[in-house]
Amino acid sequence: MSDILSPGAPVPTAPVASRGLWRALRRDRWAQASAVVIMLVIVTALAAPLLALAEGHDPYTYHTELLDPADGTGAGELGGISGSHWFGVEPLTGRDLFAVVAYGARTSFLIGLAATVLSIVIGVLLGASAGYTGGWWDTAVSRVTDVLLGFPQLIFMIAVGAVAPAAIPRPLLLIAVISLFGWPRIARVVRAQTLSLRGRDFVRAAQALGAGGVHVFRRELLPNLWAPIIVLTTVTIPANIGLEAALSFLGVGIPPPTPSWGRSISDAINWVQTDPMFLIFPGAALFFATLAFNLLGDGLRDALDPKTAVRR
Repeated sequence: MSDILSPGAPVPTAPVASRGLWRALRRDRWAQASAVVIMLVIVTALAAPLLALAEGHDPYTYHTELLDPADGTGAGELGGISGSHWFGVEPLTGRDLFAVVAYGARTSFLIGLAATVLSIVIGVLLGASAGYTGGWWDTAVSRVTDVLLGFPQLIFMIAVGAVAPAAIPRPLLLIAVISLFGWPRIARVVRAQTLSLRGRDFVRAAQALGAGGVHVFRRELLPNLWAPIIVLTTVTIPANIGLEAALSFLGVGIPPPTPSWGRSISDAINWVQTDPMFLIFPGAALFFATLAFNLLGDGLRDALDPKTAVRR
């Protein structure tokens, strides 16, 4: 495994590297369980309409006839849980909570994934180019990175969400704002890794043979950057999912009636005493999704870290 990340060693072929990675992950039961949970979240997000259809309800139809007139919660035990409403119904609206959670997975996960992909692409391109070329470009990228990292991100996001015109699709706005403040950390890590690689013999040899900058980056640098990029991706996705949930919780994220885990948790705070299921289901979905990504990121980091491999 140490050869995978050793910049001075020849880059292994993809099948060899992947076999070593899978062997390491097979020894990590937490990483395996996390991968299963992540797959369930992905399937839930992609198949939300089918899951809602299987239950027989959508997340937008109000079922006020299922509410208790006394307090506005779902009639019956545990917030109206029944064979036709697997998670019960929302207080006041009577919307099916299972459909809300399933569609909320689509909203939260896809926004978190899209923001992560955009952040990774920008961060890798800027960080690698700055570390490899140096000079004024490195200085400019570093200063912009420092400014964004020192900026009060959450306050800016709340302000943008509050003043943005309604004509702007809110998912696109969230993806853009989250990505804006997400790429600097990635760029800083990638730049540091690139600085340690550009003076290696295999990079100098490629340059001496007349290889251009694009070729050196694609053939020499990028294969040795995959390990930190993969780990950064797995830890950035849950952070962005949590950030989208936090913004929706604060009322500047996804507007109603579009389902979102964060807004469901925000709405459920006022019903903890009378209908705790309203908080438990979306809260558990958010908790297990972010925990699974973090545990998988730890497993990948250990599997790709040569020092960890030597200790094992």
